Amino acid sequence: MREVEQIVELLRESGVGEIRVRNGEVEISVKARPEAPAAPPASQAVAQSLPEAVEPESSPEMDGLHAVRSPVVGTFYRAPAPGEEVYVEVGDTVSAGQTLCIVEAMKLMNEIVADVSGEVVEVLAENASGVEYDQPLFYLRPDER
Repeated sequence: MREVEQIVELLRESGVGEIRVRNGEVEISVKARPEAPAAPPASQAVAQSLPEAVEPESSPEMDGLHAVRSPVVGTFYRAPAPGEEVYVEVGDTVSAGQTLCIVEAMKLMNEIVADVSGEVVEVLAENASGVEYDQPLFYLRPDER
């Protein structure tokens, strides 16, 4: 935890937007918040930089949409390879088990599949961006059966 606090302090002092540190299989990524007011103590900054697991009161899941979530921390890719067609677009109808994207984690390409059949309503992650464990990647409107 002390090393994380030092990384947060380094980020704050440098003015850089993000710092990633890798030591063996452990990787720590810290991103600066835009328009941050007076800097809190490092331990609070670490807690603030962690993703919140709290859903908004009116979440898409409450509106009948189904979230397809990332099973791992990694890099999100919409297509099987650069220059190839994306797996799915908004408006596409998908079947349970159909590949929606890839999340690369530790040099392994993990195909993320639809766990329900339905329509792709929203793609939530940017191509080639980092995603967190349990982060929603897509919203699907499940087929009514």
